Amino acid sequence: MNVPDAATISDFVVREARLLDEQRFDEWLDLFTADGRYWMPLEWGQTDPLLHNSLFWDDKILLKIRIERLKGHKTYSQKPRSRCHHVLQATVIDRNDPQANRFETWTPFHYVEARGDEQNLYAGWSRHTLVLEEGNLRIRQKRVDLVNPEAAFGNIQLFM
Repeated sequence: MNVPDAATISDFVVREARLLDEQRFDEWLDLFTADGRYWMPLEWGQTDPLLHNSLFWDDKILLKIRIERLKGHKTYSQKPRSRCHHVLQATVIDRNDPQANRFETWTPFHYVEARGDEQNLYAGWSRHTLVLEEGNLRIRQKRVDLVNPEAAFGNIQLFM
């Protein structure tokens, strides 16, 4: 891949959400770099995941464990299975720096997670830090900021 333009970067973000909606978790995990992180801060405006608690601060190994749990036949918390649906607004490219191999996005979203008769709606913004690896965009970090991160949430089963 040549240097990605704004449309390519935006398409990547949409494709990532579609993989989650279609529960193609292994393909989704492959979008991350080896040192990739999935971060969901617990506090509004949180700047450091190491000095403060987070809802999620998962490296690729922990993401893989979560995915294996979701696929497990004895995962009774997933009977019936959870499903999700992302509604994304237009992705904004905050940084397109091919020299530094760093591409950053900001995408407002609404996200629904449902299981059985229960349905939960979340709203927020996702920020992707992307890099090119072997000609393909990869996620170095995905940060999900919820509008109300300090709320008392039930179990968030899937990935936003």
